[in-house]
Amino acid sequence: MHSRKIEEAVRAILEAVGEDPEREGLRDTPARVARMYREVLAGYRMSPESILNNAVFETPYNEMVVVKDIDFYSLCEHHMLPFFGVAHVAYIPDRKVIGLSKIPRIVDMYARRLQIQERMTVEIAQTLQELLHPRGVAVVLEAIHLCSVMRGVRKPRNKMVTSAMLGAFKEDLRTREEFLAHIGRPFHLNE
Repeated sequence: MHSRKIEEAVRAILEAVGEDPEREGLRDTPARVARMYREVLAGYRMSPESILNNAVFETPYNEMVVVKDIDFYSLCEHHMLPFFGVAHVAYIPDRKVIGLSKIPRIVDMYARRLQIQERMTVEIAQTLQELLHPRGVAVVLEAIHLCSVMRGVRKPRNKMVTSAMLGAFKEDLRTREEFLAHIGRPFHLNE
């Protein structure tokens, strides 16, 4: 990441909106913004393999594993405004499980990039499928997008829900219903 370029761009934005970048309260803002982008966009410097770090374990366990209410924060690629919420992730092992901390780290890796929620949902599911080759993967993200809260339609309680279902979660209605019950989201076939 090129901190100097980000600082120059922020300085140009401050001038473009009529501010004085040398004003006391703004003097260090370009450097602070550059550091902030390095932190909130750290996902570009991560890979699933580095996160996994050999934390895959052989086990006879073959029932659903659910990690729910994983907080995440991301930046919308359309307006570069935050969206944030929770991720719910499940998989059905096929002789392999992953260390518990790895699932939230995978969520963070994709959240810490310029994103759209729909793509992020699929990326998380596909990554777990590729790493573990489980019998199924399910991901549900629930998020509030500041691009529709503080601008645009300005609907403060507007929440977006996306899902990706692979394998058994896509093919078996009972498996999908069990996952949705675990995360507290009722599923009704007729709706």
